[in-house]
Amino acid sequence: MVLQTHPVQIQPNVTWEALPADFVLPDDPVENIQQPPLAAALTDALGAARLIQNYMLIGSNFGLVATVNKKIVVKAPDWFYVPQVQPVAAEIVRRSYTPNLEGEPVAVVMEFLSDTEGGELSVRSTPPYGKLYFYERILQVPTYVTYDPYEAIIEVRCLQNGQYILQQADTNGRFWIPELELFLGIWQGERLCQTMNWLRWWDKQGNLLLWSSEQAEIERQRAERLAQKLREMGINPDD
Repeated sequence: MVLQTHPVQIQPNVTWEALPADFVLPDDPVENIQQPPLAAALTDALGAARLIQNYMLIGSNFGLVATVNKKIVVKAPDWFYVPQVQPVAAEIVRRSYTPNLEGEPVAVVMEFLSDTEGGELSVRSTPPYGKLYFYERILQVPTYVTYDPYEAIIEVRCLQNGQYILQQADTNGRFWIPELELFLGIWQGERLCQTMNWLRWWDKQGNLLLWSSEQAEIERQRAERLAQKLREMGINPDD
């Protein structure tokens, strides 16, 4: 008779401690050329819609820190959002962010899938911890988004009873992100001379949040129409 046992997963001992001043943060290279513009476009749209406040922290490829079993662990997601952090002096540049010590927990994390097999979906529970494991079990991030820009596939996982549960898209193929009160979806088009599948935000009413460049173009067209009307009335708009 063979006794079958199930492996017991030990809960990590997580503490929130200040990062030593001499700690060398990882300087991993960006894995593909699409990652930086994807992250920048997400932040740009929030800024253009005036949804970013000075007490928030939004970043990309920026270290999120936890001390696990007395050892410092740092992961740098492609994009993340913290609703409120403690202010720092103007002359201080943040090197990293430690949740609960420097402000609220991280609310949303996004990773853009790379060629590294299973990296963003790894549940490795021993060092070096898998990203999914780190966000789910250590940081306990409520919403974890993974995006494959080449296959144009979004997966959204929400934390329920300590575990990530895959969410279903709505009829428009978009996902509700409760922490930001916005929908997230895919939009194909051009930005900064790059045509690809972009991640974009929509509000509750289904209105697309415009990038700052799109808003500027609308203002330019509005100004041209106004100038044309003035000319038709015999008024020089340059006067």
